[in-house]
Amino acid sequence: MDSHTTNLLLWVPLLPLLGAIINGFLTLFYAKSEHGAPKGLVSAVAVGAPLLAFFVSLKLFFELRGLDESARLMTQHVATWIQAGQLNVGMDFMLDPLSAVMILMVTFIGTLIHLYSVGYMSHDRGFSRYFTYLNLFTFSMLVLVLGKNLPMMFVGWEGVGVCSYLLIGFWYSDILKANAGNKAFITNRVGDFGFLLGIFFLFVYTMNHGGATLDFVGLKAFFEAMPKGEALTITVATTAALLLFIGAMGKSAQVPLHVWLADAMAGPTPVSALIHAATMVTAGVYMVARCNFIFGLSPLAQTVVASIGALTALFAASIALTQSDIKRVLAYSTLSQLGYMFVGVGIGAYSTGMFHVFTHAFFKALLFLGAGSVIHAMHEEQNLWKMGGLKAKMPITFATMGIATLAIAGIPPFAGFFSKDEILLHAFAHQHYVIYGVLLLTAAITAYYMFRMFFLAFYGTPRDKHRVEHAHESPWVMTLPLVVLCAFTVFVGFLGLPHIWGPNLFGEWLAPVVGTSAVHVSLGLEYGLMGLSVLVAVIGISIAYARYGKATPATEPTRTVWWEVLKNKYYIDEFYDAVLIKPLRYMARVLLNKGTEENGIDKAVNEAPRVYASISGAVRTLQNGLTRSYALMMLVGAAVIAVYYILKFDTLH
Repeated sequence: MDSHTTNLLLWVPLLPLLGAIINGFLTLFYAKSEHGAPKGLVSAVAVGAPLLAFFVSLKLFFELRGLDESARLMTQHVATWIQAGQLNVGMDFMLDPLSAVMILMVTFIGTLIHLYSVGYMSHDRGFSRYFTYLNLFTFSMLVLVLGKNLPMMFVGWEGVGVCSYLLIGFWYSDILKANAGNKAFITNRVGDFGFLLGIFFLFVYTMNHGGATLDFVGLKAFFEAMPKGEALTITVATTAALLLFIGAMGKSAQVPLHVWLADAMAGPTPVSALIHAATMVTAGVYMVARCNFIFGLSPLAQTVVASIGALTALFAASIALTQSDIKRVLAYSTLSQLGYMFVGVGIGAYSTGMFHVFTHAFFKALLFLGAGSVIHAMHEEQNLWKMGGLKAKMPITFATMGIATLAIAGIPPFAGFFSKDEILLHAFAHQHYVIYGVLLLTAAITAYYMFRMFFLAFYGTPRDKHRVEHAHESPWVMTLPLVVLCAFTVFVGFLGLPHIWGPNLFGEWLAPVVGTSAVHVSLGLEYGLMGLSVLVAVIGISIAYARYGKATPATEPTRTVWWEVLKNKYYIDEFYDAVLIKPLRYMARVLLNKGTEENGIDKAVNEAPRVYASISGAVRTLQNGLTRSYALMMLVGAAVIAVYYILKFDTLH
């Protein structure tokens, strides 16, 4: 594919970086000021940076769209980064239909979240520090999606990891919040180790077989040249794909590396919206779609990706059934929807998986920002069992969250219906019947727990009358993003219509990068599957309405054993604590702390002065300042020398 060069690509990530630098300097300059940096200036810089990046992205999108379909690739070489032996890595950016979708999504939704944050964080002492991190987060994500080679992607990959650590633990004086940041950071390092091994493996293998490359275009050409279906090709592709997927599991919180995402709710709510909707957690799905030319060669790797995705979808949805924290319900719904996305890319329907990434970004950002609006009105209360009756108090939040809840439940014509239904259709059409059944069951559970959350928050009698009586709608700076996201939640699904209803514009746009993913089933079967997915969603909503919509109980229902298991997230955290964390802490304490440090290094350091003191004490007796002692030593020395020479003389003769 011919590529076109441009000088604009760099500006897409550079603008948010400039925003972070400016706000970083303002934070330092006003560090000792009682009121901190001027909020108006900080807000203008923070919101303006991603907004300008969005306009640049929009211009680049239309330029790319104007090119011939087979030539939609724009690149920019900024500098040579690493050059050693056969390793030649450039600081290069690449825009193709896949990355174009991502930068539009990141900059547009990111701008709305920045704007919303101006109102949400207005009373926080760390206002400018927060926006420094948020701009830096946006910059890192844009580097990740625009990177032309794996090392550049990894720079952005690590950047979002560091920024998530800073933002999740933003209120670091609270030890629980600080620990949540640590947990996210450490869990992601496990996945990153696999990702790095995958990069090393690809470099070494391509170096030994025709020329080292880590460039996506070069890697694609390399794998396309390998003989299809042969054992060596499959083995190489499987090894590389599975190593890369470990990284995706960490970043996108798939089982068993899912444990950090729910605890990430410790950060400010707009951060949750950014992480869950448009940036970090989608990185894993994007990476698999970007490396489709590797995953597509390995049936085993594809099966692993789809199976892990299906397992995570059901696993997380079941946990969400019992959560009482509004943000945790949404966190587990993200985990579950990410599972759907991985099923999409795992069964080879890459554009379908990415379409769910795209639609999910809008309604999940809306749900999190809506939850933030509720929390803001309830004076930081997040427990659903202390809410209720907010419908009349917060009409804009109520209406927009209601539409987002319908979308994630899969009710037409909202965005989630189109993308989720397409994944279900592909799973069935490709004869993954078990996965299809799991996803269909998950769809019913999703509809139930999402409307359980919605009814508990907005319907029924207020369970904390004092807080609810004083609740009010959020300011315009927070409700405007809700309305905009709501409009997109209604309409973006039409970009990916089922082929029986019209053209799938989203799939056609991504086809040059990820191929086509159309399925051919009978009209009756497609309508039947579509009707079934809507039916299970309606059943889930109906049960939720019967239990919580008409007459909401004042307290949580009676607990059962299974309820306790789900409430405690299958005790996975406790299992990790017992099997990994405690043994490692014990080893650190006994072997490293006591064994090496206390009995080794500390003892050596502490004993050394005593040894030197003993030696110096012995030597000091030789120089006691007494003339008779020196005379005696001279006499003894002369006697020793005399005896030595006498004995030596006798030996020679």
